[in-house]
Amino acid sequence: MLQKNIINLSQLIWALGDEIKIKDLVDLIKKMTGFSGVLEWDGSKPDGQPRRKLDTTRAEKEFGFVARYSFQEGMQNTINWYIEKTSNE
Repeated sequence: MLQKNIINLSQLIWALGDEIKIKDLVDLIKKMTGFSGVLEWDGSKPDGQPRRKLDTTRAEKEFGFVARYSFQEGMQNTINWYIEKTSNE
């Protein structure tokens, strides 16, 4: 349930029900942000959730939300928003 104090829903990532592996998500974020460093996966830790899938069915039912962006577009918009908001810090 969305809290009433969320002011700007455009800052949330909404997608079309895409499923993505966490490793693929990390690779996508690296590419979109231009990160050129090395990431190390700690094999001694539990795998956790291997993939993530967003289901927007309830959002559509509860308040008429219909996704306008693909997952990749939403992620890029979010990254661009974050960079813009933090560039003056």
